[in-house]
Amino acid sequence: MRTDDFDFELKEELIAQTPLDRRDSSKLLILDKNTGQIEHSKFCNIVDYLTKDDVLVLNDTKVMPARIIGVKEDTKAVIETLMLKEKDKDEWEVLCKPAKRVKVGTKIIFSSNLSAICTDVLDEGIRIFKFIYDGIFYEILDELGEMPLPLYIHEKLKDKDRYQTVYAKNIGSAAAPTAGLHFTNELLDKIKSKGIKIVFITLHVGLGTFRPVKVEDVKKHKMHSEFYSMSKDTADILNAAKKDKKRIISVGTTSTRTLETIMGLYGKFKECSGWTDIFIYPGYEFKAIDALITNFHLPKSTLIMLVSAFATKEYIMKAYKEAIENEYRFFSFGDSMFIK
Repeated sequence: MRTDDFDFELKEELIAQTPLDRRDSSKLLILDKNTGQIEHSKFCNIVDYLTKDDVLVLNDTKVMPARIIGVKEDTKAVIETLMLKEKDKDEWEVLCKPAKRVKVGTKIIFSSNLSAICTDVLDEGIRIFKFIYDGIFYEILDELGEMPLPLYIHEKLKDKDRYQTVYAKNIGSAAAPTAGLHFTNELLDKIKSKGIKIVFITLHVGLGTFRPVKVEDVKKHKMHSEFYSMSKDTADILNAAKKDKKRIISVGTTSTRTLETIMGLYGKFKECSGWTDIFIYPGYEFKAIDALITNFHLPKSTLIMLVSAFATKEYIMKAYKEAIENEYRFFSFGDSMFIK
């Protein structure tokens, strides 16, 4: 299986640069994973495709304003940093640019009350930083940092909250779980009133979102690990759904990877937390989910490989072709797909 098998051409004007005024006004492509049949709708109508006793699984991670600019204490060289994940108390994995200027012992000054010292050098521009600060860390970060929008987005984000889901709760992500950006509180209320259960897991989105697949052989790609957790309440509802043969509908690839990780480890859902580097591509047998709400993903990415594993590469590529012909908006602020 080659990475090039998951490539497709996309006109630049179809890459969504800004979010829509209303979250749920995005287009919705419905794909039947068994037949390949396609329908077109609006996301506000997603409730029409859900049935009573379905369980909808949302990732309640919250994006950090993780992109911060600092200067080297000795040379005053400007260093751009992207905080990826917390390894230990005040110790973070950080992507640096230019990384070659940051060595063990390098001190970066971000403000009068925030600095960091490099304690380890890893591959691919990643460094381990020990942060030193005066005050409450996340309040300082919120004041100094910018939302870590993907590189293909060139427009300035006017409202920080538009890169958060309306149910974002647990801070720690370096990117948004973008499939959830389409939901409004009103739409979630409508879904609940139809008798659909809504549960939450947490997966803090990390470097995997930013890294393209660079190897020719898909199986040789190495995923970066990301932290996940599941509560007892969520596990109990999901296990009951499995037992009663009700649909478990994952919102996003992050929720999917969490659910599949836990089911793969334990053969059931359970209260737990840990790190996952699960890589799902065609040939994978899904154990946890029955349907998936997702966005349109980058060519040759691990995310398009995951959805191709769920609905076959043939059906996904056909759906992407039709989405392009119908001028769907792609990627983080783009339109949505329901694979059922």
